[in-house]
Amino acid sequence: MSQEVHSDPTDQPVSLDRLPLDSWHRSKGGRMVPFAGYEMPIQYEGIIAEHTWTRANAGLFDVSHMGQLLVHGRGADMALEKLLPGDLQALGDMKPKYSLLLEDDGGIVDDLMATRRGDDFYVVVNGATKYNDIDYLQRRLPSEVIVDHMKEQALLALQGPRAAEVLETIVPGVGELGFMQGGPFRALGQQLWISRSGYTGEDGFEISVPAGAAEPLAEAMTAHEAVNPIGLGARDSLRLEAGLPLYGHDIDRNTTPVMAGLTFAINKRRRAEGGFLGAMRILAELANGPPQKRVGFNVDGRQPVREGALVLDGEGNEIGRITSGGFSPSLQRPIAMGYVATPFADVGTALKLEQRGKLFDAVVAAMPFVAHRYHRKGAA
Repeated sequence: MSQEVHSDPTDQPVSLDRLPLDSWHRSKGGRMVPFAGYEMPIQYEGIIAEHTWTRANAGLFDVSHMGQLLVHGRGADMALEKLLPGDLQALGDMKPKYSLLLEDDGGIVDDLMATRRGDDFYVVVNGATKYNDIDYLQRRLPSEVIVDHMKEQALLALQGPRAAEVLETIVPGVGELGFMQGGPFRALGQQLWISRSGYTGEDGFEISVPAGAAEPLAEAMTAHEAVNPIGLGARDSLRLEAGLPLYGHDIDRNTTPVMAGLTFAINKRRRAEGGFLGAMRILAELANGPPQKRVGFNVDGRQPVREGALVLDGEGNEIGRITSGGFSPSLQRPIAMGYVATPFADVGTALKLEQRGKLFDAVVAAMPFVAHRYHRKGAA
């Protein structure tokens, strides 16, 4: 999960930023690694322990490396719709929506969450791409639409089946939020923005908090017996089990939303009207099918197959590549996801994976590997 830090032309390492909670992570035993230009905790107690804890209780993730943006100005929704395939004009107030920044050819620049807050949009983008995303938006949006980078805000995620129970003790009323709803709250003397969303497949919340108040909030949450701090390693294994793509690995500028299986992000009106970047290619793939599809794999044996492994058909021909892979702590076996030529994408198709000259038997599997447990109002 760790990411190489880019070097400058003199081969001197680029200095890494520190999270607002950097000292707090170290005091909790966090093992810090370079990721997305920051020093970030990859683990505390251990990846498997942290993974299973989150599935059973509640895990606190520091995702302050991600970019929090406020997009505002006259016609912000219509301007954003030229770049994103979602129906932002019809988006209800305080409703986060998963969407995608697109290239002219339909490739994915980044995936993001956009929430209407009145006439403005609160947008959360990936940490490794946030400065490129800001530049992209500023170049492509009209001058009357402004992009503010909310650098003064930290972002924490509390995830797991006991997340609502814990957060309700600190932020009364937050448990009334349904999945993919957000709202302003006040706690510990601070104004917070909280959405019921996350990246683990579990119920949970993402909390935007002033950076200077992040530590008291983290302390308040971890003071509860149900909460432990969780690192990048378990965040990666949790999202893999949930079948969620990671930008720069499972999706990038060479993949389209249709190839990636993210067509739910292209709303009905947008499919009918088009008008977004890459619409010609994307709508053609919706109608006729893409050349490749993102699929899951159940892998025989105990050894994980990692990103970059080849996918082979029965005759040994390369038909795709693995983009994410690992050992599933919940299922106690290896799982992976990747791209294959569309004729081989049906669930149940038996294929081979080749990693470092070694062959593994695999079967195309439905995703998610572990069922999502999001909180939906009215559900039993």
